[in-house]
Amino acid sequence: MPDHNNTIIKLDGVRKSFGAVHALSGVDLEIRIGEALGIVGHNGAGKSTLMHILAGSLQADTGSISIHDAAPVEGYGIAEAQAAGIRTVFQELSLCPNLTVAENTRIMNPEIKGFNWRSRASRQILDKLDEIFPGHGISANAYVGDLPIAKRQMVEISRAFTSISTPLNLVILDEPTSSLDAIVSEQLLTYVRKFTEAGGSCILISHLLNEILTTTNRIIVMQDGKVVDERATSRFDRDSLVEAMGSVAEHEENGDHAGKVRTREAEPILSVQPNETAGDMVMEIYPGEIVGLAGLSGHGQTETLVDIFLDKRKAGGKSRLPMALVAGDRQVDGIFPLWSIGKNISIASHGEFVRFGLIDHDQEKQLADSWKDKIGIQTPDLENNILSLSGGNQQKALFARALGSTAEMILMDDPMRGVDIGTKQEVYGLLRQEAAQGRTFIWYTTEMNELEHCDHIYVFREGNIVANLTRNELTEQKVLHASFEGG
Repeated sequence: MPDHNNTIIKLDGVRKSFGAVHALSGVDLEIRIGEALGIVGHNGAGKSTLMHILAGSLQADTGSISIHDAAPVEGYGIAEAQAAGIRTVFQELSLCPNLTVAENTRIMNPEIKGFNWRSRASRQILDKLDEIFPGHGISANAYVGDLPIAKRQMVEISRAFTSISTPLNLVILDEPTSSLDAIVSEQLLTYVRKFTEAGGSCILISHLLNEILTTTNRIIVMQDGKVVDERATSRFDRDSLVEAMGSVAEHEENGDHAGKVRTREAEPILSVQPNETAGDMVMEIYPGEIVGLAGLSGHGQTETLVDIFLDKRKAGGKSRLPMALVAGDRQVDGIFPLWSIGKNISIASHGEFVRFGLIDHDQEKQLADSWKDKIGIQTPDLENNILSLSGGNQQKALFARALGSTAEMILMDDPMRGVDIGTKQEVYGLLRQEAAQGRTFIWYTTEMNELEHCDHIYVFREGNIVANLTRNELTEQKVLHASFEGG
């Protein structure tokens, strides 16, 4: 039984609905001092909604919230959460892109004021960045909008762990490593362990089950807005955790699930030399291949994808193939936030629906409906706004947009951010089916196991290609060696 004297915050019977969607259906939850609590579940299970209620940015429809075993708080909101020492890193980052790193730090710490506040805010965030992410390379004067998404995520995390006058009791991390490579992710998880050992508490939400199993003390499993299982982490292993989530664990040893490496025949349909300097390797793309881009984040993989995508639009560009891009930063480069789910799916295919200068809305709806079913987007109505979906379901809509189009080449910029394990397996299967029919994929991923689905892997370092591996040659050691040593 939990020791209530050690309880930071307690939720009893919390419910939250958005129209016909029941996001939370009577959740009971306690978070205790000095523990790392893992929360897992498929996209749409209610995890992020629950975190918004804990953070005070959403109010429950019914139920109660108590702090330190006191009487339930009336009108629990952001001010109450902040006063209780609760900070949150949401899956969709909340930094102001038009402000600097230091200015964003000042927003969360209003006690930094008066003469020379900018210098003090800079020192505050840089000290925390150095502590969590040594070697981060982030300037306090950099505008957040100019930073790559991985560094934005690092700033958001460090800011959440920065508190001046209010004791920091609980930090909620919702998919905190979704844009981070393996090295930086481990830096964060090491810090989380250190933070909880010192008496702080964390909630960790992650679809990377190894992170949950190696970092937390206790795990709760959510399905359809309810807590369906709760155990000490030591009582779970990967298979039992996946089973509790309602999926079947899939055998994922290297090569067993991805089929044979495709034989390269004829001529490449695309050749790319990122820096076009002497000695830089050339990336060659052949029809029907799944080509992986690897290496530490921020070393030119995203820039190469964008260059390929934009270049095809230029006269005399390297490729005239029809292409689609699945953006990694869905909020900035992916979704149309004012549009419906259906419109977000069908926009890339509008040219196929035009009859006598008008869009055939029946065909448009048919495409969206078919991909909703094929990729499992959880919504009662495709006419709902795209922001009504969980982050993972928004990402599914971006996949549906690309795969439902006539594009012969699909470019994917770390597209599995915030996507649950069951959906990942479904998408991997779709990619293999599409590749078998001749479609070509270029896939940047920060997850090592995802490279095992690729036929060829190019490792990037400082904007250059430094290694070319077939799937049969792929090992984590080779990728890390090339990432740090350049070959």
